[in-house]
Amino acid sequence: MAAAGQRAGRPAERTLVGHPVGLANLFGVELWERFSFYGMLTILGYYLYYSVTEGGLALPKTTATGIVGAYGGLVYLSTVLGGWIADRLLGMERTVFLGGVVVMCGHIALAIVPGLAGVAVGLGLVALGSGALKANASSLLGTLYEKGDPRCDGGFTLFYLGINLGAFVGPLITGLLETRAGFHYGFGAAAVGMAVGLAQYAVFRRNLGTHGRSVPNPLPRSAIGWAVGVVVVVAVVIVVSFSTGLVKLATVSQVTTGVILVASAAYFLLMLTSAKVTAVERTRVRAFIPLFIANAVFWSLFQQIFTVLAVYSDERMNWSIFGWTAPSSWIGSIEPVWIIVLSPLFAIMWTRLGNRAPTTPRKFGFGVIGMGLAFLLFLPMSGTTGKAVPALLVVGIMAVFAVSELLLSPIGLSVTTKLAPEAFRAQMMALYFFSVGLGTSMSGVLARDYQPGHEFAYFGIIGAVAIFAGLAVLVIAPSISRLMAGVH
Repeated sequence: MAAAGQRAGRPAERTLVGHPVGLANLFGVELWERFSFYGMLTILGYYLYYSVTEGGLALPKTTATGIVGAYGGLVYLSTVLGGWIADRLLGMERTVFLGGVVVMCGHIALAIVPGLAGVAVGLGLVALGSGALKANASSLLGTLYEKGDPRCDGGFTLFYLGINLGAFVGPLITGLLETRAGFHYGFGAAAVGMAVGLAQYAVFRRNLGTHGRSVPNPLPRSAIGWAVGVVVVVAVVIVVSFSTGLVKLATVSQVTTGVILVASAAYFLLMLTSAKVTAVERTRVRAFIPLFIANAVFWSLFQQIFTVLAVYSDERMNWSIFGWTAPSSWIGSIEPVWIIVLSPLFAIMWTRLGNRAPTTPRKFGFGVIGMGLAFLLFLPMSGTTGKAVPALLVVGIMAVFAVSELLLSPIGLSVTTKLAPEAFRAQMMALYFFSVGLGTSMSGVLARDYQPGHEFAYFGIIGAVAIFAGLAVLVIAPSISRLMAGVH
């Protein structure tokens, strides 16, 4: 560990591999949170649609994939609550820890409570906790770097390496436990992983110093009752909607998509009209709108790893490895391997290029185009039947997923912190995750149209639409850059 020199009268900065030392703690807690999240998510769909004799709940397959997509969308939708708690009540650093505790309780519920009751309680708690942790861990990382610091993109890429280490190991362990001992043991492993992450975070919290400790926009005492009332009303509406049949399991992904769309529009309107947002900040919020849309398109394809491609893995892929059949859920671990391999290379590349790197809008455009091309790579196998798709072929396709993700996702986290109005730092990150949530819930909506007999049309049309969207972003990239007002 080394200390950087004095900067403008500030104390020397403690660094690790050239980055603020607090990055290591956030790297660790996010690694274990993603271990638990993806470890659970990769077996969730199978748990929902496998037969009772196989340990599942025997739901229709389209309903199961819809629930997975909707749940993922709700995780990111709940980031607005996590951002609000950080901005108005606790500050980002304390909210990260609280979120991790709630996540752990959710995985415990999935592990010990049987049937749909365990699914409802467990997924609800994990969604709320992940929303609190994810938005604030990323925002907190952004506070470790000064505006204009060329290390920022590299730091977020390293942070992304932690995410993908967890995403790689989680499905491997939960998948093996599910096939050998049952689904609830897999869910239990996710709970243990989050507990390890919390312990690590608690021990090394001091490395974050005072970053994220302040509450930027404290809630007046007179408004506490109003805030509690809103939470109660929302909870009652959700319970009544499901109990009366207004919202059904089969349509929950469509409803979630609609809710996120409305919430996103409301949040953009709030930031664009708030008196606490300066004129320059308002211009930057406008620049974020096309990036928001591009991000949603990207994730609507990428998150099909856990909906369409989970079914594809179970029904179309040949997982035989030297006579041993690997769990279908290992589809979730392939892409993170590529991220682990490529993340350091991208971090070095962005750091060395500095301001000579492609602008953020262009990176977004290339990322969306890459996802479209990845879907087109499934077309050569669309004429086959049964488990005829070699796992090695999908490993190669996942490399294109990874390159596309590295062009867009860590860069998206970084640019959001740069474009965020000062009074809405955590909530701007929540808005970024709204776009991820919108794409995730759409992955459940799109999954309803997937049929093995119509793979050519499914992968071909979705891939072509994504390529067109990416090209559109490249065309308007100069205009977006101007609106970003100095942010590269």
